[in-house]
Amino acid sequence: MPQALAELPLLKIAGGWLLLVNLHTFTAFWSDKRAALRGTWRTPESSLLMGAFLGGTPGAFLARRVFRHKTRKQPFVGQLKAIAFLQFVALGGAVGWHIGGMLQA
Repeated sequence: MPQALAELPLLKIAGGWLLLVNLHTFTAFWSDKRAALRGTWRTPESSLLMGAFLGGTPGAFLARRVFRHKTRKQPFVGQLKAIAFLQFVALGGAVGWHIGGMLQA
């Protein structure tokens, strides 16, 4: 079986995970914004950051823009940007590793 076909189930799982975690993170930001406006119990920043860390960074950035939420809060903004940077570097490393492996085969 070609290697690309063997990796297909893993790609489906990863894609499904990313879809769910981004939807969850986006919803968590929406819920926290709503709670802030109502003056009720808030979602801890650590939970919002954990959603981003687990792959929900695009959902977090989209929610910040759509709901205008957590846009100026420090150190939250810096921590979210650090998570995004590390994920970008890790993705670049993974792609480079994969391409390097394909070139050696």
